[in-house]
Amino acid sequence: MGVSNVKRWAWAEVNLAAYIHNIEHLKSLVAPAEVWAVVKANAYGHGAIAIAKSALVAGASGLCVALASEVAELRDAGVESPVLVLSQQPYDSLPLLLQQGATHTVYSIEYVNELVKHATALGISQVPVHIKVDTGMNRVGVSPQLLMELVHHVQELSPRIVLEGIYTHFANADEPEHPANNEQSRLFADSLNQLGHLSENLKIHSCNSAAAIRFPQERRSLVRVGISSYGLSPGPELTDDCRELEPVMSLKARVSHVHVVQPGQGVSYGHRAITTEECVIATVPLGYADGVPRRLWSEGGEVLLGGKRFPIMGVITMDQLMVNCGPVGHCQIAVGDEVVLIGKQGSEVITATDWADALGTIAYEVTCGIGARIERQYLEAHH
Repeated sequence: MGVSNVKRWAWAEVNLAAYIHNIEHLKSLVAPAEVWAVVKANAYGHGAIAIAKSALVAGASGLCVALASEVAELRDAGVESPVLVLSQQPYDSLPLLLQQGATHTVYSIEYVNELVKHATALGISQVPVHIKVDTGMNRVGVSPQLLMELVHHVQELSPRIVLEGIYTHFANADEPEHPANNEQSRLFADSLNQLGHLSENLKIHSCNSAAAIRFPQERRSLVRVGISSYGLSPGPELTDDCRELEPVMSLKARVSHVHVVQPGQGVSYGHRAITTEECVIATVPLGYADGVPRRLWSEGGEVLLGGKRFPIMGVITMDQLMVNCGPVGHCQIAVGDEVVLIGKQGSEVITATDWADALGTIAYEVTCGIGARIERQYLEAHH
């Protein structure tokens, strides 16, 4: 086994070739709009630095993050592309953001004033900003009614504040027929009309993955792709549209213990799972501290072992879970055998979406939840 016996027997494989393929596919789909890759939350659990660099290799024009620390992480790794921070940040993080050359999202006059104050103190002469308009997500953004007041304020602060873009965000793009999509689209178009000729040189954007795929008329200057770039569908109604995309992350482990349990025995905490026959139990050394939800077992959670599906048995514990491998002699299971929790083994596949469907959530939450103590192993792209 070589090096794997000094490493933990649980890891995630991140296939950078698949990621690059996905960005290139999305780029060709939305052209001539640019693709900006969303790499917030450690690139949805995939690893921000490796993913950001791969996005740029694949032709993404910029990156999107959520936090000042995420900009700093990319800059420290030598990433020089534009990085858009998707919301206003605490004032005390502005010096860091300004020094890192971030592109700022703004939606209040007070925030713009703080940017100017800190930029002046640091001797920074130009600060790029994108105004976010709230067209119905009701999370952050300036209301369309107050847009022009903010625009005029930004213009007065030129050339220090450079208005580079205007954008919004769809709340229901993963349900393409939802009536709110048309209403948000209309409000955004009205906002652009208010700007008149001012909008001619701006980067205009409204599309997340779902909108980029389904609303061609909304692609405008650029699209912000997150979940689709990781090879996962934004929702059930877009699964067919995502056939060309390849899942980027697999979650794997090795069997750490094998033993036989007699009929009528309880397995794991609370003995909520009771054996009905003599069976071989394989223990796998990862658990809910690593992002495998505790209740996955009761929602039909399975793993792949020797190219076959086996059910997880009993409550998932913090660092370990148990798998029912059937009666003695049913199959040969040994310590060190590879277990696939998400990914492919032989002809069988388990996806993050399968977990999400079982748990009543979305694939985003599954990949974001894979814990920091699971090492990411990168499968390099060969160009």
